[in-house]
Amino acid sequence: MNTPTLFPALSGRLIVSCQAPPGDPMRDTGTLVRLARSAAAGGAAGIRANEPEVVAAIRAAVDLPLIGLWKDGDTGVYITPSVRHAVAVAEAGADVVAIDATARARPDGSTFAAAAAAVHAAGALVMADVSAYDEGVTAAAEGADLVSTTLSGYAPGSPKQSGPDLDLVAALAAALDVPVVAEGRIRTPREAAQALERGAHSVVVGTAITAPTALTSQFVTGLAQR
Repeated sequence: MNTPTLFPALSGRLIVSCQAPPGDPMRDTGTLVRLARSAAAGGAAGIRANEPEVVAAIRAAVDLPLIGLWKDGDTGVYITPSVRHAVAVAEAGADVVAIDATARARPDGSTFAAAAAAVHAAGALVMADVSAYDEGVTAAAEGADLVSTTLSGYAPGSPKQSGPDLDLVAALAAALDVPVVAEGRIRTPREAAQALERGAHSVVVGTAITAPTALTSQFVTGLAQR
């Protein structure tokens, strides 16, 4: 899907993140494909998915804009951490490749700009996952086609919040010419709507829709506190 088609298709709409952490019973390619199909049936405008195998399977099953990434590791830069990871996700069929664009060093010694250039050469767009305003501005200057607030609260130095970082969404939306995507700790339809009101082009929701293990745990914890 090319840029003129993709951006209007996502404008003001919901992207559902169909992922599961290591060890979770939902971490199965067939299961994640069914989640993506369910999200599409519910009206999602796009899907976000992890790992080339899953990206390829969802690409074959769901005709929606697809944001792919490849999580590798659990510390430091782990969202599409190298040029190799980025190209593999593009080749798996992602329309957009999400890449960590924080100021942290990448494990292969590359830069965000190099990964973005490689993804563009492979025919896909680039989403910069950032944790702070300066990172978003830099990523847009270095080739990001979209900027997402995915890593706010999860990278050193970014504010810890219980809810979405709507102030970061608003600041980036006011400063950038590229679309800004709100992602991270969006738990209710109202919070998703507030993100659009603050300037987000679209909204990514994951756990609140596609993570029964985490949601069950929240209810169990709540009952234990009665």
